[in-house]
Amino acid sequence: MPQAVTHILFPILLMAIIRDFYLRKKDKKHFPLHYVLFAGLGGVLPDVDIPISFVLNFLGISGWNIHKTFTHSLFFPLIFFALFLILRHSHEKAKICNLGRHKLKLSLIFLMCAIGITAHIFLDALAGEMVYFFYPFSPHDYSINLISNLPEELRSFAMPTLDGILLVIWLVYLELKHKISDFI
Repeated sequence: MPQAVTHILFPILLMAIIRDFYLRKKDKKHFPLHYVLFAGLGGVLPDVDIPISFVLNFLGISGWNIHKTFTHSLFFPLIFFALFLILRHSHEKAKICNLGRHKLKLSLIFLMCAIGITAHIFLDALAGEMVYFFYPFSPHDYSINLISNLPEELRSFAMPTLDGILLVIWLVYLELKHKISDFI
């Protein structure tokens, strides 16, 4: 199963590359790097069901495990995408639409979260975790399980290695594209 670092860095890298290479310079002004961060946060949002399960078990509701249920179905990112569509046409001057000093649009925050959540679900399916894309309407689970194609002795190292590779790629990308060494 992909670890939290992979779930955060994959959508961050995806959105940073789209922002830096596919948006025109004038469009980048309206799409600050803060949105890229929200994509990364959305990447770990489906695992909010783990602490919820812990709390429910602590409260005496034993055997309650909601992990890999609703928050790992395609309906979860659809909620965030629907909120994006609803708020997208809100008046720009509305307080709920512009957040913070960077005037982040709530609609785009929901879109970035939807992208991160979707990336999380597909990463789980690619790594061999059973994913119920249509939970609670379908009991069918889906998985590609690329990890099973690796030799047995390498399987336990695959996800930590992926974490390290993504982290190095992210740091190199930040240095090459945004010159982060200037801030150290």
